[in-house]
Amino acid sequence: MTLHTAEKILVMGPSWVGDMVLAQSLFKTLKQHKPDCTIDVAAPAWTLPLLERMPEVNEAIALPFKHGQLALKERIRFGRSLKDRHYTQSIMLTNSLKSAILPAASGISRRTGFLGEMRYGLLNDIRPLDKIQLPRTVDRFVALGVDAQSSMPDHIPNPSLVASRDNALASLEKLGIAAPQAPVLGLCPGAEYGEAKRWPLEHYAEVARTAHAHGWQIWLFGSDKDVPYTAEINRLSYQVCEDFGGKTKLGDAIDLMSLCDAIVSNDSGLMHVAAALDKKLIAIYGSSDPHHTPPMSSKAVIEYLGLECSPCFQRECPLGHLNCLKQIQPTTVINRLLPPRS
Repeated sequence: MTLHTAEKILVMGPSWVGDMVLAQSLFKTLKQHKPDCTIDVAAPAWTLPLLERMPEVNEAIALPFKHGQLALKERIRFGRSLKDRHYTQSIMLTNSLKSAILPAASGISRRTGFLGEMRYGLLNDIRPLDKIQLPRTVDRFVALGVDAQSSMPDHIPNPSLVASRDNALASLEKLGIAAPQAPVLGLCPGAEYGEAKRWPLEHYAEVARTAHAHGWQIWLFGSDKDVPYTAEINRLSYQVCEDFGGKTKLGDAIDLMSLCDAIVSNDSGLMHVAAALDKKLIAIYGSSDPHHTPPMSSKAVIEYLGLECSPCFQRECPLGHLNCLKQIQPTTVINRLLPPRS
């Protein structure tokens, strides 16, 4: 009699917040096809608050390496330290050579991924990347969780983060803010990738002023890098917002966003968080492509002009006008949030 050993999978996770949210669709797919499998995810420490809110993940393993650092000896040593976990498969969601070193050093027998940066030998279950058949990032992630001879699932599950209301209320208390007594609009003006993904601040401010006049509370979300932008939106909207820019860690921001009734966001990590919280979402796209990284939610509305020069995927507008974002009018977004009364 042969004993069945449940599969134990190590996923090498992405570094970007948005990509890590999309990776949950892979985790859900794995659990649907292999309910007994164990999924551990190795990723940069700043992504761990996301993984903690994904029930499919057994353990999040923080990688100690600096971004872009080869650290060959350290990666080999770290990989060897995982040998006694006896993983049956690794799945690579990153395409770099250095990220494939750790699973190989861990002695994992099946190492799955796209070829990427010349990873022959490090990967032994190499999948062809057909960008036409797999147009979206989420499609590519899920494809790596399906056996090579199998077809893609008919339905890809949406990410769905499990937020903590108790932590959200505790975070508000720390900030000296009362629990909301009115509808809450969250604004996410951050754009880690570059200015060509940032909707103009004055447009955000007009939305904030109008929503506030209709009885909404306005919460501004952003990282330390976004503090000048959230502060400027608050100034332009006559200080009607609660500005959380730089005041919350990622986990707290996720939980606070779960209290929002609607969210307006650039194409950013927080946009994917909002979608995974199943919030009414207006997602604003400029230099990026909504067909490649759309918000995975039936409640999301995409605002994208699709100009002749779009998408350019540049960090700064190469033509200097940023029309792809400037020409998305605040009134368009306001009407999505506050449909005109008949």
